[in-house]
Amino acid sequence: MLTSKTFVSLLRTSLIPFLIFFSFASYAQHDSLILKTGDVIVGEIKSLDKGVVTIETDYSKSDFTIEWSGIKEIYSITPFLITLKNGERINGTFHSVDTTVIIKSEDGKQINTVVADIVYLKGLKSNFWGRVHASIDAGLSITKANNLKQYNVRSAVGYLADKWLVELYYDDLRTNQDSVEETKRTEAGGSFTYFLPKDWYLIGAITTLANTEQDLKQRLTAKAGLGKYFIHTNKSYWGISAGIASNNETFTNGKEKRNSAEGYFGSELNLFDIGDFSLLTNAYAYPNLTESGRWRVDFKLDSKYDLPKDFYIKFGITVNYDNRPAEAGKETDYVYVFAVGWEL
Repeated sequence: MLTSKTFVSLLRTSLIPFLIFFSFASYAQHDSLILKTGDVIVGEIKSLDKGVVTIETDYSKSDFTIEWSGIKEIYSITPFLITLKNGERINGTFHSVDTTVIIKSEDGKQINTVVADIVYLKGLKSNFWGRVHASIDAGLSITKANNLKQYNVRSAVGYLADKWLVELYYDDLRTNQDSVEETKRTEAGGSFTYFLPKDWYLIGAITTLANTEQDLKQRLTAKAGLGKYFIHTNKSYWGISAGIASNNETFTNGKEKRNSAEGYFGSELNLFDIGDFSLLTNAYAYPNLTESGRWRVDFKLDSKYDLPKDFYIKFGITVNYDNRPAEAGKETDYVYVFAVGWEL
């Protein structure tokens, strides 16, 4: 005969495995980070970019941002786009076994690596806005003498897919002063980058520049090339690229327009693990292929100090050099920018 005591014992025996399974299944729906301090954070990993991992938890109104160098182990069953230090890009899941991170790709391939060699994460099911990055900053100065007014705007927006990246930017500088003609400098452009294995990439870009200092009504440059990242870590990246370009120029001084073919080669360096500071700089040289002896150089540097609530302070410099400008004596133009901005 089945007594009440026996029934309760059987019920308890059958429920315990079920409850354990249910608890494990519920837990498995979350990602886990184990820090080098021994702390454990359970939630949903949003992304890893530029040495900082963002994780959303049920017990905080704001997402946690943690330096990736402080992570000891990671666990997730969520599919991610994973980029490794050697440039390999994988769609898959990952979990730690001691100091080893085991990545299982969608095609069944297994890759063993370490936490420090993972440089980028983005959830494959992330929505459109989760893959967008944007920033805008502006500066204004007013001087009573000669009624001098100057303002500048720098803005950028980009979208990162699994295998490619699209970026757009717009920079504008204007200066007004009594009895002096207005100074204007407007630069805009867009680029498309397609990522190849081993940190190689293809790039195409179109840029336009209008600059009263160099009598440029418009300089339209289209270029295509091949590049490679030689350093790609959670602290910095550095790469070089080279290719060909088409340069089309019209002028404000009545000079006949120019159309020419150019080669180009250049380099870009991004440092983002120096406290609240970051630095991005690039330089490109354009030797002319159809105008013998002519060459141009574009240089840009932006340093940024992060403030709370995604605000920042930025100092930047842009330099354009042309050894054969539309008007002699205007070979070099440069702009210094100090501004406050916000980024998404």
